[in-house]
Amino acid sequence: MPTPNSSPAKSSTLSAEHWIAFLSLAGIGAYLPLRYGLAIGSQTYRLSLSAAFGPDSAPLFEQGFTYAFALAQLPLLAVLALGGLPLLYRLLVKLLHGDLGADLLAGISIVTAAWLDEWLAGSLVVLMLSGGAVLETYALRKASSVLEALAKRMPSIAHKKAGDTLTDIAADKIRIGDTLLILPHEICPVDGTVLDGASTMDESYLTGEPYLMSKTAGSQVLSGAINGDAALTIRADKVAADSRYAKIMEVMRSSERYRPKIRRLGDQLGALYAPLALAIAGIAWYDSGDVVRFLAVLVIATPCPLLIGIPVTIISSISLAAQREIIIKNPAILETLGLCRTAIFDKTGTLTYGRPSLIAIKTAAEHDEAEVLTLIASLERYSKHPLSGAILKAAEKAASPLLPVAEIAELPGQGISGLVAGKKIAITSRHAVAERLPEALAHLPEADGGLECIALIDGQYAATLQFRDEVRADSSSFINHLQPSHLFDRVMLVSGDRESEVRYLAEQVGIEQVHFSQSPEQKLALVRAETRKAKTVFLGDGINDAPALTAATIGIAFGQNSDITGEAADAVIMDSSLQKVDELFHIGERMRKIALQSAIGGMALSVVGMGAAGMGYLSPVAGALTQELIDVLAILNALRAALPPKTLSDF
Repeated sequence: MPTPNSSPAKSSTLSAEHWIAFLSLAGIGAYLPLRYGLAIGSQTYRLSLSAAFGPDSAPLFEQGFTYAFALAQLPLLAVLALGGLPLLYRLLVKLLHGDLGADLLAGISIVTAAWLDEWLAGSLVVLMLSGGAVLETYALRKASSVLEALAKRMPSIAHKKAGDTLTDIAADKIRIGDTLLILPHEICPVDGTVLDGASTMDESYLTGEPYLMSKTAGSQVLSGAINGDAALTIRADKVAADSRYAKIMEVMRSSERYRPKIRRLGDQLGALYAPLALAIAGIAWYDSGDVVRFLAVLVIATPCPLLIGIPVTIISSISLAAQREIIIKNPAILETLGLCRTAIFDKTGTLTYGRPSLIAIKTAAEHDEAEVLTLIASLERYSKHPLSGAILKAAEKAASPLLPVAEIAELPGQGISGLVAGKKIAITSRHAVAERLPEALAHLPEADGGLECIALIDGQYAATLQFRDEVRADSSSFINHLQPSHLFDRVMLVSGDRESEVRYLAEQVGIEQVHFSQSPEQKLALVRAETRKAKTVFLGDGINDAPALTAATIGIAFGQNSDITGEAADAVIMDSSLQKVDELFHIGERMRKIALQSAIGGMALSVVGMGAAGMGYLSPVAGALTQELIDVLAILNALRAALPPKTLSDF
């Protein structure tokens, strides 16, 4: 079976196989009505060629060739000439490189069928050989598609400020020191420093930081980050080619050049089956002295269970996965999922929800936690700060009443303040408290990773609110079932986030091997190193995960947050759920079992048939009919993969 792994981006090869498959279908489609529907199809035509050299009375050389054929055979002859010969050439090249696969045996079957004048059988083998490649490579990603998606995401123009003038310039014309305006919800074109304005930016896809990051004068911004609701004026610190996003593209190009290859199941089985079939055919010929027995064995040995049974199982499994909101982009992974022994997880958006959660309210001695939550939640409902949603969610969970608020004020870098139930409430940062109320610093708890804000009531310290990236409810149970249920030897957490955040999550879900503050380059190197040791699965959802997704044996992208990760991944979990990941594992394991049943079962029956043909009990025609029956059984079993079992998850 042709493998797409060696050159997935060679469009000429794939287009040729598509063309041959189309030609085979057209040829067989034309043959059937000519042969069975029209009387002219059975009319016999004769092609005669003769050549002679020398005097007429005594030529030195004389040779003649006569070939008789029915009109109905012409489409099949075209299939074998225009489709079969190119495939045979490729198989010969593979043979010279020592590749003895199932498709090589199919090539011998094409030659055998032509020798026996079994034109229809030969054309069917051409269709199976080319059609199998088309089935396997359908929806297969190409290296260029990822880079195109990366390039399309970046803005092609930037808004350059010069005094009171605003001019649109090409992004690649930006120079260091240029003043640029980033409008609300635009993507930042270069790395820079905020000169004016206050907003938030979503950098999670780039850095692994799960929160919207507040930006004000002096803050650093990254190319590729998405601006919030307010405009920012920045100074360009790097040109576009040297900015963070461009560096990720460079790493992506590198990772594509070293994409791991997956040896297909059909190739592995074919490497054993083809020599066995040839040996049986050779022994039959040698023992009987009858070349017809050699041909009969090869006809029944045509590896249809490999050429059709396995692709049908794959397509059936892809269909089942799609029903479960799992998009399989690289069908080859279904054969390999059950063999992966190292699981590598990104943090933000995979094992966590990628949003802040209020985990603790540490109050001063004279204040009550419920009272503080009620007061600050009442005020925070009027704030656009990224942490306000987490406070309101905690208040809702605690059934805290929301009180009327007056005199609301929210200044960039200063927090929000207002009058709640007659009390002056202010919610601000540790830095602002140090400036406005330095005597309160002694009462603040030690900073403990994550994010925090400080609540002041009537000008006095009242509480410290601590936030962490919210851990998925099923992360711990999922991680802890990977070894007993799916035989993973190693589970790793690799994130661009800070050490405190990563270690906190690792403790919550039970992962011992932790790597934090990892850049895309470092993630790529780590995944490559682990993939050299064992087959790996990498699960991530950010643009900074794209190179690692490509470098792993199997890359799984979470959700629809980024077109980039979707392009780089082998599979995309549309509904961000670890249960869906587990379902994908089970679909892959189930697909491999059913494919092995179809392939090995079909080959076993073929071996029995080869023995009968070798002993003279089956003629070539009877062998072809027997092989067709075996094919039907293999395909019917393969179709079971599309039927959902009672359960697809076990945690």
